[in-house]
Amino acid sequence: MGDVPAGNPIVLVSAVALLDADNRVLLAQRPQGKSMAGLWEFPGGKVEPGETPEAALIRELNEELGIDTHESCLAPIGFASHGYDDFHLLMPLFVCRKWRGEPIPQEGQTLTWVRPNALRNYPMPPADVPLVAQLQDLL
Repeated sequence: MGDVPAGNPIVLVSAVALLDADNRVLLAQRPQGKSMAGLWEFPGGKVEPGETPEAALIRELNEELGIDTHESCLAPIGFASHGYDDFHLLMPLFVCRKWRGEPIPQEGQTLTWVRPNALRNYPMPPADVPLVAQLQDLL
């Protein structure tokens, strides 16, 4: 077997579709100054070394939105695998219908609740786009 060429690093990011009682999905707009600013995404963030995707989401939801949830409330429904120029993103997507607190932006991001059939009206980072179809199939 030959050597496998060294590729871009794989970055593991966990994302969640928070669903309210009307089955609307929470999207967050990336703030100015971040890469892909202005695009809409599912809340979440980078999985730190030694952290599970679920633990990362619980931590990120608390940091970004000020809400608390539990691993038992997170159901995996799909994932994105997307090559950017300098890294490859692997992003599991979870659905969550149960949390404590009201989502309030903690990092200057804009939040909006969107009906599943309107998700395509919001410009998203390339990695998030395939997740929309996976989510719409579920809902």
